[in-house]
Amino acid sequence: MSDSDEGTGRGAPPKRKDARRNKEALLDAAAAVFVRSGVDAPVRDIAAEAGVGLGTIYRHFPTRADLIIAVYRHQVDACANAGPALLASSATPYAALREWISLFVDFLVTKHGLAAVLQSDNAGFDTLHAYFLDRLVPVCTELLEAAAAAGEIGSDIAGYELMRGVGNLCVGADNDPRYDARRLVGLLIEGLRRPH
Repeated sequence: MSDSDEGTGRGAPPKRKDARRNKEALLDAAAAVFVRSGVDAPVRDIAAEAGVGLGTIYRHFPTRADLIIAVYRHQVDACANAGPALLASSATPYAALREWISLFVDFLVTKHGLAAVLQSDNAGFDTLHAYFLDRLVPVCTELLEAAAAAGEIGSDIAGYELMRGVGNLCVGADNDPRYDARRLVGLLIEGLRRPH
């Protein structure tokens, strides 16, 4: 804000909807490239995927760390937003839970290289794990509670506990092509169901 703006009550203008959409498209493109090639993929590959120039990427994300953090947060937000939408649109709360866990697994197993980057000394990564938990644990809890209230599952598992279990089942997915994390997670989720 310049000195001439002080006291006018005007802040920064709100981002235009198309600018937000463009940034989201850029984050989606970066996520797709990270899935295929890992977080060390060349920025030019991300620009090509998004159909923009390198300058556009650097204008939004001056460093690779900025881009990785933004992609991670974007994916966490998408997963968090999917929970209530699935609960509203699915045939049953259990079906919503199963679909959400599938999205969560996709998020976990497609973070190629992200874990190593998160271990770096970059201060921007320090709050990502807390952000992940703050956004996703309540969504998982809501889905579990809805399925329990419908009598589809027991009420003896917490959101954090389930997410941790799913996360642990996904750990081996990067290193062994014979390891099918999605199948194992499917068995875990099926095991939550109450017998009819």
